[in-house]
Amino acid sequence: MSRKLIVDPITRIEGHLKIEVEIEDGKVKDAWSSGTMYRGFEKLLEGKDPRDAPFVTSRICGVCFSVHTMASVLALDEAFGANVPDGGRLLRNLVMGAHYMYDHILHFYHLSALDYLDIMAVAKYEGGDAGLKAVKNKLVGLVEAGDTHPLTPRYKPDEYCISDPETVTTLVKHYLDALKMQMLCKKLGAIFGGRAPHYQNMVVGGVTQLPTREKMTEFRELYKQCADFVKNVYLKDVLAVGTGPLFPLAKSGFGKGHVNYMAYGAFDQKNGGDPLFTPGVILGDLTKIHKFDPTKITESVKNSWYKEAKPTHPYQGEQEVDRDKTGAYSFVKSPRYDGAPLEVGPLARMLIMQNPTLMELVGKGAQPGVVARHASRAIECLIVAEAMEKWIDELDAMIGKPGLKIHDTDHWDVPDSGKGAGFYDAPRGALGHWIVIENGKTKRYQAVVPSTWNASPRDEKGVRGQYEESLIGIPVPDPDNPLNIVRVIRSFDPCLACAIHMIDPNSNELKKFAIDPMMGS
Repeated sequence: MSRKLIVDPITRIEGHLKIEVEIEDGKVKDAWSSGTMYRGFEKLLEGKDPRDAPFVTSRICGVCFSVHTMASVLALDEAFGANVPDGGRLLRNLVMGAHYMYDHILHFYHLSALDYLDIMAVAKYEGGDAGLKAVKNKLVGLVEAGDTHPLTPRYKPDEYCISDPETVTTLVKHYLDALKMQMLCKKLGAIFGGRAPHYQNMVVGGVTQLPTREKMTEFRELYKQCADFVKNVYLKDVLAVGTGPLFPLAKSGFGKGHVNYMAYGAFDQKNGGDPLFTPGVILGDLTKIHKFDPTKITESVKNSWYKEAKPTHPYQGEQEVDRDKTGAYSFVKSPRYDGAPLEVGPLARMLIMQNPTLMELVGKGAQPGVVARHASRAIECLIVAEAMEKWIDELDAMIGKPGLKIHDTDHWDVPDSGKGAGFYDAPRGALGHWIVIENGKTKRYQAVVPSTWNASPRDEKGVRGQYEESLIGIPVPDPDNPLNIVRVIRSFDPCLACAIHMIDPNSNELKKFAIDPMMGS
């Protein structure tokens, strides 16, 4: 006999997401992913100066802010015919690299790691490390005082939770250290971005602030601290647990989903191309990398709360809300590539690049899934960190020379008409912005974000989105403790960007899940 289970909201993600599953014989038989908000940012841009778009779309989210700015300026670059000079390209890369480090560190330690730790194992730590002892004393003191934030609420530990006291205490210490690293990475981006969140330096044709020797010195010193944490703490932690206690989970393909992947590419290493992360598509066969073709992207609204329409390319995309639409269950649309549902994000990028570290894990039996997503995220974070050192050196060598340019001033004025698409692989995955300009104003604007690809509902053919497919077969031995469901969803690093929060009046009464009484409520 099957039963329905609703987890609403999914916590420790950005935005409002409801997951409904049907459980049969202790496993997920079917699943539905519902984004319970209406975004609507694209409508704000219609009739406005196209140059407003980077600053407005940045506000789609306060976590992944800069990626919308970047995708937007890339769309404007194409629509205006602008050519970004080397100085502008390098400055864009550096502020985006800072964002990558911030975002990935945040996701692992503060959004996902607690899903795999029996936190109370810290109380059993008996080692001699002074730093770990301090963590133990702090946590035990919080428990005794009944105040365990920010480590609660959470689900009860299960068979996949690490319980070795030294390992858990070390990871909790790194959780606390990572809070500081978040701050440092944001400060790093703000040196040239102007502020964080919501960088102010990126505009059509390049950037707005010339680098100085003093700024470069400040950037380099702060960068070293952030990159050191990525290399010597973050990556080592992820690979240690991924190839150690969680490797059986990796080999099982836990949370795999559709074996279809896509990347747009990111971080051009020369003007007009040679991206650090290469674009490509995988359709079922991990050994075959297909060329990315932007004309094959469509969006379906069959099961979304928008007026019925045929699958449409984003250049022609609209979003007229129909909250009473029969059969619809999400404000997220269903993007497809040549009709196929795809996963986007770090796992997609590393598989398409055939990254040696990830492929070595695959050779040892690891499959695409939850553990591989976390591993890919840490691996690519180091790739970005190492590339940033080269970009710093390149930019540093330009300072004081007459050839240093950061902006294409010849293409600042708005064209009477035009269109452009900005493709950028954000930390969470493939992000696309499309703009159509008419009479010098924005006629149409569309953003298809990474979580639209991953969190999409079923399409016209009834094919599930990636969240939904990745949950099929997941064990849920205790419906009152659906930890495996949130483990899978959080591995994608969801971002259902903030907008109008619509409440479903027809939803069932929310389930109250049990929380470990030792950790508060």
